[in-house]
Amino acid sequence: MTSAPGKLSRQQQTLVDQWLPGAVVDKDHSWGLVETTVLEMTCAGSRFIVKAGGDNDHHIARELNAHLNWLHPWTSRGRAPTLVHGSAEWKILVTRYLPGELVLGSRHADDPSIYRQAGELLALLHAQTPARDDDYEKRENEKALAWLAGAHRIEETIVERLRAEISAWPTPPATLTPTHGDWQPRNWLVHQGVVGVIDFGRAAMRPAFTDLARLAVQDFHRDPHLEEAFLTGYGTDPREVGAWHRNRVREAIGTAAWAYKAGDEPFEAQGHRMIAEVLPLFERPMNR
Repeated sequence: MTSAPGKLSRQQQTLVDQWLPGAVVDKDHSWGLVETTVLEMTCAGSRFIVKAGGDNDHHIARELNAHLNWLHPWTSRGRAPTLVHGSAEWKILVTRYLPGELVLGSRHADDPSIYRQAGELLALLHAQTPARDDDYEKRENEKALAWLAGAHRIEETIVERLRAEISAWPTPPATLTPTHGDWQPRNWLVHQGVVGVIDFGRAAMRPAFTDLARLAVQDFHRDPHLEEAFLTGYGTDPREVGAWHRNRVREAIGTAAWAYKAGDEPFEAQGHRMIAEVLPLFERPMNR
């Protein structure tokens, strides 16, 4: 029996025992902030990653969809883990272990060559069949307004400014592509100088530029040379001014509100900084 007491539901445990008989847990990579369990396991001399969601989890279904439909440009190059087993019903999947050191917090975190590779990889994902969505902008605006209507620590005067800004926006059609959804160094691995990608729990169809959102407020903000290297690898800059501005505002609101709900104070502080950075742009004329 797999040794993962308290981490998996009974049905999830049964599936893992069927899929990986005699497997043992080598390491628990779970975050703790979300109800996703991530276990590194060994079975018959091979290493695997088991990811399982709780009752309210939506990430496993997204991850399975990404593996089944979008990740071939990466897995065919050995740049992402390959799916071995999965169950959307029971919110669990098994992939082969992808070796490497996390870029975040490592000596690679400020290496432009790593960001160039990350740009090249992201371009492969985004190059897949695009789709037009006439309602994307409207839906995203509604989500942002819902965050503002919920629990958070954004000052009321700022909330009023944000609501007024969003209400004035146009809602043009958007071109969507497969996106990772959390594209940043904490989801990149480096093995023998080669970058790989993990964690597809936020993968979805979105505008390509949304995958630059977290890099822009963290790594690109810290060192413009990393942005230059990334865009060199990607091949172009997908950020159209008006759409990028709207996305920045929505990302700022979502970050501050989600992090407050999750109790992640450092991430919440980042969200408030993001809001402070976009507020001055409200007064400037721009292509909306």
